[in-house]
Amino acid sequence: MQSVQDIAQAIVAREGGYVNDPDDPGGATNFGVTLATMRRLGLDVDGDNQITVSDVKALSAADAERIFLKHYYAAPGIANLPATLQASVFDMYVNAGASAVKILQKLFNDMGLPVTVDGVIGPETIAAARRAQAMAPDHLADAYGIARRNYYYALGDRRAGLRKFARRLDGGKGGWILRAEEFISPRFHLSDRQHRQRVAKWA
Repeated sequence: MQSVQDIAQAIVAREGGYVNDPDDPGGATNFGVTLATMRRLGLDVDGDNQITVSDVKALSAADAERIFLKHYYAAPGIANLPATLQASVFDMYVNAGASAVKILQKLFNDMGLPVTVDGVIGPETIAAARRAQAMAPDHLADAYGIARRNYYYALGDRRAGLRKFARRLDGGKGGWILRAEEFISPRFHLSDRQHRQRVAKWA
């Protein structure tokens, strides 16, 4: 099983280096860490008493790993979830913040395990996670990964500017979908045809 440090390193590698895509709600980002996050955490990397895009560019991969481990794994309480869920929820938390937990909570409700959908890993969610793991030990991780994938498609349904993250220019699977499917068993991956059918209504 991967260590949490291994997972953090994989997230950093997946996120890549500096980007500032005008269609990305996160804005200026380096290794998955946004300018807004750096300002919230008070991370003045270049020491000029301002936190700007230059600090984002100066961020190292090691800095990003430490941020993710402290603020996106430890702080939300992901360690309290079953081990089979931790990697995917951690990865999604880096990508989408508390929405990662809301997706999980909605899944629990769909499984007949009522929890409040508030994005917080509290006693109620932890208890539901343990019950869900006992109910479906071989399928829970896949179910969450599929819910992630559906979340990304739904974002594309609602916002045309985000569709390029779920669908490549040639119509194939975009980065968001491939990212979700890294945490889904191959037998549950969508075929290229199924993906294209799912996004056919997009302009």
